[in-house]
Amino acid sequence: MILKITNLSATAKGSGLPILRGVNLEIKAGEIHVIMGPNGSGKSTLAKVLAGHPAYTVTSGEVTFLGQDLLAMEVHERARLGLFMSFQYPVEIPGIQFDHFLLTASNAIRKSQGLAEFSRDEFAPLLQTKAAALRFDPAYLKRSLNEGFSGGEKKRSEILQMALLEPKLAVLDEIDSGLDIDALKIIAGGAMAHMQPDRALLIITHYQRLLDHITPDRIHVMVDGRVVLTGGSDLAHTLEAQGYDWLKTEDECLL
Repeated sequence: MILKITNLSATAKGSGLPILRGVNLEIKAGEIHVIMGPNGSGKSTLAKVLAGHPAYTVTSGEVTFLGQDLLAMEVHERARLGLFMSFQYPVEIPGIQFDHFLLTASNAIRKSQGLAEFSRDEFAPLLQTKAAALRFDPAYLKRSLNEGFSGGEKKRSEILQMALLEPKLAVLDEIDSGLDIDALKIIAGGAMAHMQPDRALLIITHYQRLLDHITPDRIHVMVDGRVVLTGGSDLAHTLEAQGYDWLKTEDECLL
């Protein structure tokens, strides 16, 4: 089992506003799971709670990642164990050259695994190969992280980081938002290239169009901070056609 979430509830720190209200979810090795749902349903909050974002407080529930208590770990410990999160809105970090950032991050992971660190000369051809597969302009590798990148280039930079770090679980938060069809295909291809029998993907999206290029094992629908429906890949077409209002009505009947 890669990830097991049991009755997870969380609030916004400071306000105490409940956002997650008893989430249950299991992801096995080799699986691709997708979370869909209306705005404000808790999808991105779930991703941030898994990553250890300080803006949220877990009030109840358990999360195990590769058999370990995820909630007891610091953010860097989660990353070293193999959890990766792509941001919905990647931030710019002036003064941190992108290729230097990628080398440092890669070596931190290798060190935690007891592997020899890359030298710059060893890392360069690997980075070039991974960037070329994503059609990522090598000139951007010499820029500050995400500085001056378009929205699509920022999303590619996230997938490039994932490709180099090779996490056991990658949580991709709306990695398809704002992309044209060509960029969408490249991003989807990068996500699929990451998959191995011992890895898993958790993708958060609003749109069925991403799933024209990625076929998930399971789709989960979140409404009001809970997973209210789980199904196969065909569920995305149902949601595209019918929206979420019918699920909101049914969910209210269950309360």
